Amino acid sequence: MSSFEDTIPRLVQGAAQRFGDRIAIEEGDLTLSFTELSAAGTRAARAFIAAGVQPGDCVAIWAQNIHEWVVAAIGLQSAGGVLVTINTRMKGSEAGYVLEASGALILCTVDQFLDTDYVGLLRDSLGGPSSTGPIAALPQLERIVLLRGDENAAADTTSWTDFLAEGEAVSAEQAQERAEAVSADDIADILFTSGTTGKPKGVMTAHGQNLRCFEAWSGIVGLREGDRYLIVNPFFHNFGYKAGWMAAIMRGATILPHAIFDVPAVLERIGRDKVSALPGPPTLYQTILAHPDLQKFDLSSLRLAITGAAVIPVELIHRMRSELGFETIITGYGLTECTGPVTICREEDSPETVATTSGRAIPDIEVLCVDTEGKEVPRGEPGEVVVRGYNLMQGYLDNPEETAKTIDAEGWLHTGDIGVMDDRGYLRITDRIKDMFLMGGFNCYPAEIENGLFEHEEIAQAAVIGVPDDRMGEVGMAFVIPTAGAELTEEGVIAWCREQMANYKVPRYVEIVSELPMTASGKVTKFVLREQAEKRLR
Repeated sequence: MSSFEDTIPRLVQGAAQRFGDRIAIEEGDLTLSFTELSAAGTRAARAFIAAGVQPGDCVAIWAQNIHEWVVAAIGLQSAGGVLVTINTRMKGSEAGYVLEASGALILCTVDQFLDTDYVGLLRDSLGGPSSTGPIAALPQLERIVLLRGDENAAADTTSWTDFLAEGEAVSAEQAQERAEAVSADDIADILFTSGTTGKPKGVMTAHGQNLRCFEAWSGIVGLREGDRYLIVNPFFHNFGYKAGWMAAIMRGATILPHAIFDVPAVLERIGRDKVSALPGPPTLYQTILAHPDLQKFDLSSLRLAITGAAVIPVELIHRMRSELGFETIITGYGLTECTGPVTICREEDSPETVATTSGRAIPDIEVLCVDTEGKEVPRGEPGEVVVRGYNLMQGYLDNPEETAKTIDAEGWLHTGDIGVMDDRGYLRITDRIKDMFLMGGFNCYPAEIENGLFEHEEIAQAAVIGVPDDRMGEVGMAFVIPTAGAELTEEGVIAWCREQMANYKVPRYVEIVSELPMTASGKVTKFVLREQAEKRLR
């Protein structure tokens, strides 16, 4: 990446100049060279400008990993817009909250994915269409554009083809002027992350810090020109977006979007599409290794694995090298609030270091483990992980109070994670101050799940903890107190949650109890619940 490419539109245009006719993105029979991807981004920018998007306006994308996702993101950001991503597992009310909080003017989505009608979900939860827009309860949302699918399937939507055609009213020169006006300090995206308050918070990051972060990240992991990068991680997440397609464009790698993680399909694609780079949480590799027909697939093209987000057995690293053929396996630690990466292993690190640590700080970032007074603890002793540097978010959207709680007066971002740093500066995450747990790489926040459970008319109280799981790392366990006269069952509560929550938030275990252990001040003592869970799950 050239030093002058400090915005995403400049990155895309610069990649077109450097990599030209090399394939930038490949999906089925469709291929776009880097030159063609840049041109497609400009065409999309013209459409967003024609639709009235002004610099700083938000546009949301709610779709699976498809090439149109990437083109739409480049287009809206080139028009000066701010990308808002929506988790494909969200229900209508959850997506509606993100749309309302961000004030998104346009939603780019699909008509169907995994038998889910996204527009239908929104309308079932929030009404619509109305005389003022496509969703009655979202008056600021001006239109819904279907990146893929039949616009006739949902009233008051526009097909991607028709939307692009509207952009012909805007010249390429106007679009270029708009793209050149985007600055490194402008907000590029808002990714919503849940918190202990139970309401998702919008994390704002700027163009320049995104590119600086992932220039460092992609260089350390060794992503390179000509790599064929199977992106299984969802584009709505940092791992699929910034460490995914954005990093691929930066380094001249080919983006291979993959919408659904299905082990036989992934294994088949590795051989057919000559995949060299395969990122994902440890569960992805564990599931692949457990496949009974693994030996039947050609995995000879695999070179680079990038993982993290969970504890990794040393044996898994050895098996990834011996059975899957990876030359390089990299692990790291990061947060949405830190634009993504914080620490990362290096190519020369031993399997033990890769498995038992999250690496050391990326260049020009400070990482410490501190006590409750903010003083660094001795190496080898546990403390809260704090981070300072150019990668810190610009703040939480419309939430200065939470921003001030997270980033202190000296510029340190408090992660809420407990870690131990060794004498080399390598970090090992050991616990969490907050109750967050990781289910298959997804952040799960008990307060948010508890708030959801309270919506059940027969649940009086609820407390959620994470418990160990061999396959997913951790899963949720809910302790619930029924309302008077209610007859709750474990199966019934889980079934209700599946209707109301994204799948990764649904508790896998439910314990019906008459009371919850409390402190004198009325707080639930979750360590007691963990002891109870341990007895049940033995």
